[in-house]
Amino acid sequence: MKKLLILMSFVAVMVISACGGGSQSTENENTTPPQSMVESKPTDDATVADDPLANKGIGPVTSVELGAVDQTMVEEGKVIYDQLCVACHKPTEKFIGPAPAGILSRRSPEWVMNMMLNPDQMLKEDPIAKELLAEYNNVPMISQGLTEEQARKILEYFRTLE
Repeated sequence: MKKLLILMSFVAVMVISACGGGSQSTENENTTPPQSMVESKPTDDATVADDPLANKGIGPVTSVELGAVDQTMVEEGKVIYDQLCVACHKPTEKFIGPAPAGILSRRSPEWVMNMMLNPDQMLKEDPIAKELLAEYNNVPMISQGLTEEQARKILEYFRTLE
């Protein structure tokens, strides 16, 4: 009985710590996002069914320009990912949530960032997010309170997992 209580306590601590705090502060938190990132509207379900890469999701990000991989952003994104995301998302294998490896061949960069920034609304209104929720046993992605800058750094890290 004592071992079971210890195990349950350990699991509870792991779950609480894995969810991160939504108020994590970074030195770059107060920077202004690029002007290309403004509120997005849901996409037409027919377009989504025809081409998931056309779906930009629902949230603040409408445009992401991907140039050469920025190694500094990759390193910073990996740190954020390791702190807030890895408890549910293993880089290259399904776990509690989908693996990010290869995500940009399946989803638009805007969709990925909007999912990180606006998971509650995405899971309620975006057809792809709804499908993923059902596929992953209705375990919702919990908002980590990321800034657009943090989400962009995580996206850059994801680019290296292709």
